[in-house]
Amino acid sequence: MKKNYISNSTESTRMFKSNLLESLSKVHFTVPLFVYVPVVIYFSYRALTAPLNIGTFALCFIGGLAVWTITEYLLHRYIFHFVPKAKWALRLHFIFHGVHHDYPKDAKRLVMPPSASIPLAVGFYFLFSLFFREKAYLWSFYPGFITGYLVYDMMHYAMHHYNFKSSLMKRVKQHHMLHHYDDSTKGYGVSSSLWDEIFRSGFPKKQKA
Repeated sequence: MKKNYISNSTESTRMFKSNLLESLSKVHFTVPLFVYVPVVIYFSYRALTAPLNIGTFALCFIGGLAVWTITEYLLHRYIFHFVPKAKWALRLHFIFHGVHHDYPKDAKRLVMPPSASIPLAVGFYFLFSLFFREKAYLWSFYPGFITGYLVYDMMHYAMHHYNFKSSLMKRVKQHHMLHHYDDSTKGYGVSSSLWDEIFRSGFPKKQKA
């Protein structure tokens, strides 16, 4: 398998001539928390004052978390790792994900900037609204989905910049590091390797030993 260029520099490489576009492509890892924790609180409040009993809310919330895990896997495998042929499309691919593989320690490009995540979050909200007749159920499901996204973003940053003590988190980190440094055609799950196990896109057990 062809090995791609990988830099271990912690500095951010410049992608755009425009200072505005360049600034929109970088973000401190805490920014998603400031943007989306209020979203989680708002929709949870709307659901619980609909009113909706706490048990139903919890089930819908967990359902949102579960749907995020498969969404994370599918986006990473089939969207972020789709390599187009056209030059303009290759440039777009590099901007969205290629730069992260070339510069995996770039601290300002490890979580999704709001310029990309907000349109996606709005799009998913309206997509999910097609499947829920009752708004209270949607308002319970959606914050679970967004919480899953926040867990993914925070874990992704930590995997590249934090030395875990927990054996479980060490295994989770190793799974993602193998994706970066050994074979980028495997190990698409970031916050969990569950879907890699189900779809057989994980790494051989002996490699993880």
